[in-house]
Amino acid sequence: MHFVDAKTILSASNGMNLYRGCTHGCIYCDSRSKCYGMPHAFEDVEVKQNAPALLENALRRRRSRCVIATGAMSDPYMHCEEELRLTRRCLEIIRQYGFGIAVQTKSDRVLRDVDLLKEINRNAKAVVQMTLTTADEALCRIVEPKVCTTRRRAEVLNILRDEGIPTVVWICPLLPWLNDTVENLDALLDICEQAKVRGVVNFGMGLTLRHGDREYYYAALDRHFPGLKERYIRRYGLSYELPSPNERVLRERFHTRCEEMGVLHTPEDCFRYLAEMPPVCEQLTLEL
Repeated sequence: MHFVDAKTILSASNGMNLYRGCTHGCIYCDSRSKCYGMPHAFEDVEVKQNAPALLENALRRRRSRCVIATGAMSDPYMHCEEELRLTRRCLEIIRQYGFGIAVQTKSDRVLRDVDLLKEINRNAKAVVQMTLTTADEALCRIVEPKVCTTRRRAEVLNILRDEGIPTVVWICPLLPWLNDTVENLDALLDICEQAKVRGVVNFGMGLTLRHGDREYYYAALDRHFPGLKERYIRRYGLSYELPSPNERVLRERFHTRCEEMGVLHTPEDCFRYLAEMPPVCEQLTLEL
């Protein structure tokens, strides 16, 4: 872990990453890809120590409220957040200035900040996005080794439901020959249904691999699933997109189940929901 002073914190689309890199160890993580130009080891997390000051300065100057998104490139609730609490400090600023928040995470550490999320949701909007990949707990410990497993994430989603905080689930990636089955997809959608999520995001039944990410993923396959890397290479070569051999069946099942559940299930609809701010309530005055 090392500390830097960032120049800016909000992107043009109102996203922020307080950290760069991650310690969750997910074997498929796209953020490892060389195209992002990270100049340090991925697990040597870069901490943007001045992020709260930058965020407050940015929000103070905004004329209209919006939803701030965090977690797209690095999980805001990785291990170092327990000590550093940058995410919590930024949530306090977002609450203070009346903005919304959309948090994306795999970690149950998000429950630490339920009090702030509830306040933000009462006055603006707060949504927690949780990634689910496999209902197989043993497989989850392999592909996402240093973060809470799917069973615990399901518990987190149910707690957030009971606390009145809306949720969206990302079901991806579905790794060819590992978790790309109808049975796994149904089990994950059952979790979504029980938790009464507002939407489910899926970008395709498979995964994507780029330079940097591919090498890390294949090394993990060699450690845990000998011979599977060669099967990938024979079928996909160096392709960026690796659709599951079951892609058509899984896609049809996904959309059918989501329609039956009555939840948003296209990326466009889910992202529109995440970005929308509720209208400002104007207090009515009565003249006697």
